[in-house]
Amino acid sequence: MGSLVPLALVVVLVVYVASRYNRLVALRERYRNQFSQIDVQLKRRYDLIPNLVETAKGYMSHERETLEAVVQARNEAREAETRAASNPGSPEAMDELSGAERHLGGVLTRFFALVESYPDLKASENMRQLQEELASTENRISFARQAYNDAVMQYNATRASVPTNLFASTFGFGPAEFFQVEIEAERESPRVSFD
Repeated sequence: MGSLVPLALVVVLVVYVASRYNRLVALRERYRNQFSQIDVQLKRRYDLIPNLVETAKGYMSHERETLEAVVQARNEAREAETRAASNPGSPEAMDELSGAERHLGGVLTRFFALVESYPDLKASENMRQLQEELASTENRISFARQAYNDAVMQYNATRASVPTNLFASTFGFGPAEFFQVEIEAERESPRVSFD
């Protein structure tokens, strides 16, 4: 009977550690799944941008520099998104993606400001439809980003709580990084006007 008590304690400890391990796995997979939702919407936006540029080319031929900047920023953001998708939550990948998205947002804001000065382009049905699709996609990205950040917060809180924190790093559960846009003005989606 005396040898059963230490054995029972070991079994209880192993079961407890296994349950905490499984909880961390489930939370990690949750934030990874949430990132895949962001990934889908970012790819949708990246696919819309060349159509915007093509539509604008005919009207904004002397704004070539701006159009090229939009394409370049889109390509950089797409590359950063691909790297982040291969390792969601990685601080380096998420920082790179956040920076690329901030840059793309700034370039798109300048692009849409220029569109305002071209009444024929603004009135183009194709441009209006693309702007509407982009605005809808921006909203989806925002919701997906919030869900991802909520999942990361729950994972990080569980990972840092006692006694889980005693073995989380041992089993390879590092902290996950939020997907944030740090400058308040850039947190808003690009302004799209249908006037």
